[in-house]
Amino acid sequence: MTTQLKVIGREHIGKIEFTGIEGGFGDDKKAMLVKDIAKIHSSTVKRVNELINRNRRRFKDGIDVIDLLSSQKFVVVLNDLGFNQNQINRSNNIYLLSERGYAKLLKILDDDKAWDIYDQLVDNYFNMRVAIKNNEPSLAQQRRLQIMEDNAATRKASIMYKIAMATESDSSRQSLLARAAKELTGEMTIPVMKQKEYSATEIGKQLGISANKVGRIANKLGIKAEQPGQNEYGRWANSKSQHSDKEVPQWLYSEKGLQVIREKLIIKRSDD
Repeated sequence: MTTQLKVIGREHIGKIEFTGIEGGFGDDKKAMLVKDIAKIHSSTVKRVNELINRNRRRFKDGIDVIDLLSSQKFVVVLNDLGFNQNQINRSNNIYLLSERGYAKLLKILDDDKAWDIYDQLVDNYFNMRVAIKNNEPSLAQQRRLQIMEDNAATRKASIMYKIAMATESDSSRQSLLARAAKELTGEMTIPVMKQKEYSATEIGKQLGISANKVGRIANKLGIKAEQPGQNEYGRWANSKSQHSDKEVPQWLYSEKGLQVIREKLIIKRSDD
C-alpha cells in the first residue's frame, strides 16, 4: 500500500473546484483535504476540524484520516497541495480524509445538502475510476445506497432512543430501546439492566413469603424512596397492572434491598 500523495489536478463538484488527490490510503485511492471539504459544504476548516477532533476516536489513522502534519513525508508535499508556510505554521492539524473517513464525517454533518454532495462525490470522484477499472459501472451507486441505508437506520434508532429516554413508562421505554436495537443489529434485543432488580413477587418466591409481606417488611424498614426516584435499595418504576392496561408504580428491589429483606426475615423468625 502506497503512502505517497499525488495531486491529480483540479476536480469539480458543480461550480466548486477542489484539489484531486490520490494515495495516502492505498494505490489509486482518492482522498480529500478538509480545506476542500469545508468549502464544498459552505463551512470552515475550523468547524470541520472541530467535528473530527471531537469524534477523533471514531476516525482511524491511516484508514479514515491522515494528519499531514504528523509525518515529515507528508509535510514535504503540503506546498504542492496549495498550503503556504504561514498556513502550515499556524495549523494544529491538516487533515486528509479517505472515502470512508468522509462517510464518517457525513454522519456528523448529517444534513440534506451533505447527502446531495456525497451523491456527486461517490459517483464522480471517489469510486468512478475503480468502477471503470473493474468494469462495474453500478459499484458506486450500490455503495452509496448501502451507506445511505445504514445511516437512515442509525438516525431512526437515535430518534427511538431519544423518545425512550423521555418517556416515564418503563415498559414503553424498554420496548422502544428494543426496537432501536433491532434497527442497528437486526435483532430485537432488550437492553440488560446495569444491576439485577427484583419485584416483590420475585423476592417472595425466593424467601417463601407473599409479595404483600415483602412490601410490609420494606415499609417497616423504610427502605423505599418517599418520592418517585431511587436509592441504594431499589427504585420506583411504572409497571402494567395485572387487571387492566393501566400502569401503576412498583418498587423494584436492588441486590441490597433483597439482602436487607432477607436479614430482617431471618431475625424475625429467630425471635419467633
